[in-house]
Amino acid sequence: MEEQENVSRRNFMKMAISAIGGLIGAAFGLPAIAYIVGPALNSEQADWIRLGSLSTIELGTPTLFKSKVSRQIGWTVEKVDVGVYVLTEDGRNYHALSNICTHLGCRVRWISEREQFLSPCHNGVFDKHGLVVSGPPPRPLDEFETKTEDGNF
Repeated sequence: MEEQENVSRRNFMKMAISAIGGLIGAAFGLPAIAYIVGPALNSEQADWIRLGSLSTIELGTPTLFKSKVSRQIGWTVEKVDVGVYVLTEDGRNYHALSNICTHLGCRVRWISEREQFLSPCHNGVFDKHGLVVSGPPPRPLDEFETKTEDGNF
């Protein structure tokens, strides 16, 4: 006949407290890890933002398009106004330039008389292709990938 091993009250309490502590730790720890790592694993992004019709773009002149975009930063989702200047020289090849200055983040505007973009922050000047002409901007305007579909940009 086998002998039963008796568990003392002290050992039982140690095991019970350890088990309860482990459950509490897992209950808080696993969601915390998912909260921290989750946004990095979320790769759901819109591939294309429809800005407008190709027929509204003048040849050789940057045309401003505005849109509202949902942007997720961590767990926060917010609507952001996005402005994009679209330029085409031949009606087939399109270049999309950000309207945000690369110096301080001010919005640039197209001055057609000078054929330049002007940034109000510290008088940054860019040519119509987004290259820095003068002022403190450290690099050209950001350029986005373009896609045309069914007469839309």
